[in-house]
Amino acid sequence: MGCFNSKPNDAGAIRRRPGNIGEVAVFIPGLRVPESLELSQPLSDGLPRRLAERLAALRSRIVVMAAHEALSVTRPRKRTFTQHGGSTSADLLQALEEYLPVLLGLVKEGSNLEDKIQFSWMNQEDDAEETALPSSWYEVLSVLHMMAMLRLSQANSLLLPKTSLEGYHAKVSEDNKRASVEIFLKASGFLECAIQHVLPRISPENRKGLPVDLSEGVLKAICMQALGQAIDVQLGLAIDSPKATLAVKRRLACEMVKCWQQAHESMADLPLIDSWGEKHRLFVNWKYIEAKAAAYYYHGLILDEGNTEKSRRMAVAALQSAEELLKESKDVAEAFHAAPPVSRSPPVCGSMKYLHDKIQKDSFSKVRINKDLYSNDSIHEAVPALPDFAVALKPEEYRLPAVTVDAANG
Repeated sequence: MGCFNSKPNDAGAIRRRPGNIGEVAVFIPGLRVPESLELSQPLSDGLPRRLAERLAALRSRIVVMAAHEALSVTRPRKRTFTQHGGSTSADLLQALEEYLPVLLGLVKEGSNLEDKIQFSWMNQEDDAEETALPSSWYEVLSVLHMMAMLRLSQANSLLLPKTSLEGYHAKVSEDNKRASVEIFLKASGFLECAIQHVLPRISPENRKGLPVDLSEGVLKAICMQALGQAIDVQLGLAIDSPKATLAVKRRLACEMVKCWQQAHESMADLPLIDSWGEKHRLFVNWKYIEAKAAAYYYHGLILDEGNTEKSRRMAVAALQSAEELLKESKDVAEAFHAAPPVSRSPPVCGSMKYLHDKIQKDSFSKVRINKDLYSNDSIHEAVPALPDFAVALKPEEYRLPAVTVDAANG
C-alpha cells in the first residue's frame, strides 16, 4: 500500500508566496510540507509488509493534512479554529506523533534502512523549491520542525486579540496568555531535541544538503524566538500583577533581550531568500530592538531610585535609550509588515501596550525633573549596560518516542 496522491488542487500555492498572511503576533516562516512518495516497495526487503504499509499510510495522511494546513497560512481568512486556539493543526500534530515511532524503526540500532529512501519536502526559506535526501534522520528532523511550526501557529492564534461577546475592545485573555507560554515551551523543546539529538545523526554529506529552513542557525533562532515570546507574555502578566516588582520586570525584560540577541546572531550570516526568509529576519530584528527598549526602560526606573547624581544621570540615559529604541522598533515593525508576504499588526496589547504608553512619558518626565543636571549632550555617551541575567525559562524537554514494537522486531 503506497502513498495516495490526493492533494488540494491548488497545492502549488504552498510554495508560491502568498500576498497577505493577516495579523501576526507570532511569526511562522511558512510551513514545509512533505512530498508524496512510494514507501512500501523500497522497504519490502527490510520490514514486514504490514509495518511497511503502516508507515506508508501514516505518511500519506500527513502529506494531505500538511498541504491543507500550509494553505491556511497563505489564506488566513479561511483558517478554522478550535476552542483551544488551534486549528486542524491539532489533528496534524497527532498524526505526526503517531508517525514518529514507526519512522524511528528505520534508524534503530542494527537497521540498514536509514539511507534507503529519498524523503522529499517542500521548502519555504531556502532558494531550492524542495529538498530530497536519502536519510531517515532528515525525515525525523523535518517532522520535528513541522511540529514546532504548528505549535507556534497555535500560539499565534491564542495571542491575537479577540473582541468579547459583550462587544468590548479586543484583548487577549489571561488564560490564553498562560496557555501560549506552555505552547512556546513545547515548540522550543521540539527544536532543542532536533538540534541536540537529530542533527548530529545526519551524515556530513547529507547535512551539507539540508535546506536553510533546517540549518542549525534557523533552528536555534526559532527556538530562542519561542523562548523570547514566552518571556514577553510573562512580562505582560507581571505588568498586570500588582505584586510584581520593578526588579522582576527588569529581569524578565533582560532575559528577553538575551533570547532575541541569540536569535539575531544565529540568523546573521544565513543565506535567507526574499519573502519568508527576509521577513523572518525582520521579525527577529524588530523583537530584539523592542526587547531592548523594555529592558532599558525598567533598568532606568530602578536606577532612578538611587540617591546619587550618577544614578540619576544613568537613569535618564537608560530611559532616553528606551525611547529611541522604541521609535526604531516601530520603524522595523512597519518594514516587517510591509515585506512580502504582507501582514498586519494586531491591536497593541500585553507588555508593549503598556510600554508604548509609558516609555515616552517617563523619559520626558525624568529629563524635565533633572534638566539642571543634563545641560549637554554627553548623556547619550553614558548609556548604562544592562544587567546580565541567565534565562530562567527552559524548553520543555522532548524525547524521541520509543520505536513501536513492530518496528523494533522488523
